[in-house]
Amino acid sequence: MTSDPNARGPFRQRARRVVRPEGPPTQPLAIRGLQSRLTADEERRVLDLILRTGDAMIATGAPVADVTAALLRLAAGFGVTRLQIDITFISIIASIDRDDPITKVRVINLRNSDYSRLADLFDLVDDAESLTPDQAQRRLDQILSAPHPYRRWIVTLALGLMASGVALLLNGGPLVALVAAVTTIVIDRTLRAVRRKGLPYLFQQIIGAGLATVVGLAALWATDRFGWSPTLLPPSLIVASGIVVLLAGLSLVGSAEDAIAGYPLTAAARTYEVVLHTIGLVAGIGVMLDLGQRAGIPLTIVDPANLTSPTTVQILSGGLIAGTWSLASYTRARTIPVVVGVGMVAAGVLLLGRQALDLGPVGSSFLAALVVGLIAGGLSQPLRTPNLVISVCGITPLLPGLAIYNAMFRMVEADDVVGGTGQLIEAFGIALALAAGVTLGEYLATPLRSETDRWQRRVARRARGTRS
Repeated sequence: MTSDPNARGPFRQRARRVVRPEGPPTQPLAIRGLQSRLTADEERRVLDLILRTGDAMIATGAPVADVTAALLRLAAGFGVTRLQIDITFISIIASIDRDDPITKVRVINLRNSDYSRLADLFDLVDDAESLTPDQAQRRLDQILSAPHPYRRWIVTLALGLMASGVALLLNGGPLVALVAAVTTIVIDRTLRAVRRKGLPYLFQQIIGAGLATVVGLAALWATDRFGWSPTLLPPSLIVASGIVVLLAGLSLVGSAEDAIAGYPLTAAARTYEVVLHTIGLVAGIGVMLDLGQRAGIPLTIVDPANLTSPTTVQILSGGLIAGTWSLASYTRARTIPVVVGVGMVAAGVLLLGRQALDLGPVGSSFLAALVVGLIAGGLSQPLRTPNLVISVCGITPLLPGLAIYNAMFRMVEADDVVGGTGQLIEAFGIALALAAGVTLGEYLATPLRSETDRWQRRVARRARGTRS
């Protein structure tokens, strides 16, 4: 079995019995069927397995629709077909409809991106029919207790390389890339220290953006003090590189997919979280720019269009950004080269939309994200990798870090709140375009994947010399 509802296997017939009861789209999904032959104790163990699996999936940012479908398939693999699942942003409620109904609730607390663990969880769902509940519980314990596939210092270096890739993508030179990498490494180690103290994520975002802006102000001061060329070390690119790294951890795609799939409550909660944490970035930049202005540092900005960077370098930088973020998110090693290719395609399509098609920032971002969604939807099944892994990493080069910095710079330096707010709205528009493009691309890829499955089955039948 695979995680695709259209895949081959016994669950294909069961999936046709998945119905949505009448009422608002936030109603729980259920599978109609006969009561299982399991005892009440066995069904309780299955229900516990379902809740723990769902908790781990949601904690990685997986969309609710995908998690709900996976949990229903997991239950059906053990013969439990009269199951109802209701997932919100902070909890999972699962109930088995029987003569003496069984209901359990699990609260979702820890959220941490580990895409190798997410892929292992979907593999567990795929293999459910060949496992007993006890075997599945032991396998789940192994998945949840397994250490991350890469050491933490490797993740820190990956984030530094990611920031250097962003600087190069934005037309920065080698010196800008080096400074951006060192700055991001310092930010990561600092945030890791405060995270151990239990500091809320909002304040972590403020600190991270503030540190990046301080380095940018230092570059402005040095440029004025030593008479450097403004294009030698543009502070906007340094700050934007750090902002993209901080933006990459937000569940932008998951919130959009929840909204489109008919889970408005969870989508609203995730969207609020994304907006709140983005506001933390805005606040960190704004406060530091204001302090720099009060300290007498001359605030100037260099338009990236005035900088030169070959198109090939920008495309390769897109692959570097996507690949390093996938590494920092603990993606399986065999998936990282694919993600690198997707990132290069995303950067290339973005440049095509801006330069050749003249679509503007929002339109070109939507087009690039649409292509990423199509690729993610088409490759997820052959790679046995969730769509989320490829799509989230693939759109990372497109995140609007520079637009957010420019908006805050305009507000502080020119005291133009209206103009800065307009640019900030444009940055949010780019983020929405990315989420919508990825979601639409994955949706359009579903029938294409189904046609591929049918073609593969026809080829297999012909190879066996059969017609049915």
